[in-house]
Amino acid sequence: MKIVVGTRGSKLAVTQTNWVINQLKQKHPSVEFEVKIIKTKGDLIQNVSLDKIGDKGLFVKEIEQQLIDGEIDMAVHSMKDMPSSLPEGLKFASIPKREDPRDVLILKEGYKNLEDLPQGATIGTGSKRRKYQLLNHRPDLNIVSIRGNVDTRIRKIKDENLDGVVLAASGILRVGLEEKISCYLSTDVVVPAPAQGALAIEIRKDNTEVEKIIDSLRDEITEIQVAAERGFLDGVNGSCHIPMGAYCHIEGDKLNLTGLFGDEEGNALIIKSMQGNIESPRELGYELAKLILKEYERYEG
Repeated sequence: MKIVVGTRGSKLAVTQTNWVINQLKQKHPSVEFEVKIIKTKGDLIQNVSLDKIGDKGLFVKEIEQQLIDGEIDMAVHSMKDMPSSLPEGLKFASIPKREDPRDVLILKEGYKNLEDLPQGATIGTGSKRRKYQLLNHRPDLNIVSIRGNVDTRIRKIKDENLDGVVLAASGILRVGLEEKISCYLSTDVVVPAPAQGALAIEIRKDNTEVEKIIDSLRDEITEIQVAAERGFLDGVNGSCHIPMGAYCHIEGDKLNLTGLFGDEEGNALIIKSMQGNIESPRELGYELAKLILKEYERYEG
């Protein structure tokens, strides 16, 4: 049996895809895998910030079309890039174990952490979620917009004379650049994007053969966290135009979910937490979304 796997062409996307394939090969040595690189709108437009060129789905639509057309059998994405609803006929297969969900700072030589940065230090990020949360802790920072893959963004520290950049820990760890990390940002300081660090394996709903093979990678804890965090994403109808994040922490049979929601200018930034039952993670996400949106409406009013 041969499975064609679709992915973006960035170093991180290909690394993630190869990781999934290697895990599957260990469990299903007789299956042959072929990787197909697919360019997406998000890859083709590099000089415009994400919130200006469209909505969630910028890095997945072209790949999903090939899945629908039967050109590929499965696709590997970063779960945080996935819109809250999938096209007709597609579904997520089992979710593998999540990498570290936190954000990290990669700083110019001589600086160690957020507190260490001088007044007015310049930090690069393309994310409003990261920008406004950092400004919440350090209003003096000068946050500038950057785009590009992991290597490009790290290079910009030197090329554009930045004091540092913020990136997802998972991407840095997956491409083997752990030594570049200056410090991890606690989820209390910067709430991650919903499902950050988790991989999405997308398939056609009717492809039960491939679904069974991917089932061997299932990580139950990750699936519960992702259900709660994406429940929140769905509940607030999140997009890349606004700062929005969610992180679910599991203690025993209880879930602690923290959600973040704000306006485009970062004037309102609402962060709240809620506890719920491990049996109903998605419902907890919706409940927290409702609570935060109610508070947001009060602020707007």
